[in-house]
Amino acid sequence: MITEREDIIIADTLADTAEMQRQGYVVHALCHRGSGSFFLGSKKHSFSAGDCLIISQQSLLLHDLYESDDLQLEVINVTIEFIVLSTPQSNYGVRGHLALFEQPVMHLNKPQYEVCSINFDYIRRRLTLPHHHFHRDAMINAIQCMIIDFFDFHVELYGERAVSNQQASIMQRFLALLDRGDYRQHRLVSYYASELCVTPKYLSEVCHNASGESAIYWITRYTALDISRLLRQRDLSFEEISDLFGFSSLSYFVRYVQKNLGASPSDFRQ
Repeated sequence: MITEREDIIIADTLADTAEMQRQGYVVHALCHRGSGSFFLGSKKHSFSAGDCLIISQQSLLLHDLYESDDLQLEVINVTIEFIVLSTPQSNYGVRGHLALFEQPVMHLNKPQYEVCSINFDYIRRRLTLPHHHFHRDAMINAIQCMIIDFFDFHVELYGERAVSNQQASIMQRFLALLDRGDYRQHRLVSYYASELCVTPKYLSEVCHNASGESAIYWITRYTALDISRLLRQRDLSFEEISDLFGFSSLSYFVRYVQKNLGASPSDFRQ
């Protein structure tokens, strides 16, 4: 295995995927040869040569894994915190995450497979250059490029349609509130439940059923993406960003960034 500060771990099997999930990693795998299958919850998923797998749900651990004897895989495990750092300024990833909950396997066409192979190879090669003066920035760029191509694959393969499930309406309305930026001043589940005329308990149940993640996960996800974008742009001071998001104090803002982005605001901007 090759590791970048424990943020990125390269492997050639899905055998440790459940443990990676427990530790907060998003698992990305590209199948070059052979086939396999696995379960997430009670649902079975199969894959074969040319397929890409993205497994991000911490609440549904991969189990009952089968890998053929001739299987050849490339696996890139990336911490959720590093994914947040690397995610482009688009919340398409949130909707993509919902779709991946239903179908974590993307059946790539030949051009997509070739692009994905290039991305995986580039990440692997970059990890072998730890003495590069801007190595962490280069790794963020490499992971971001991979994510952008995943977005493109997903739109081309499945379109930008809403995820189909029995509670999709509430989930999409919840996401619409987040899309308009309510998270900047409201990060309690009770606020969104009131806006949707449901109880906080029911909203949490809907989110879990629709996405495998809690309501607070999505609120934090949107908030962290927006804060990381503003920190990267460097247009606003830490105090101004803190005020924009309604934090009661700068110290609370710093603790929030440290917890959800894995670095202090100062370290993040360096």
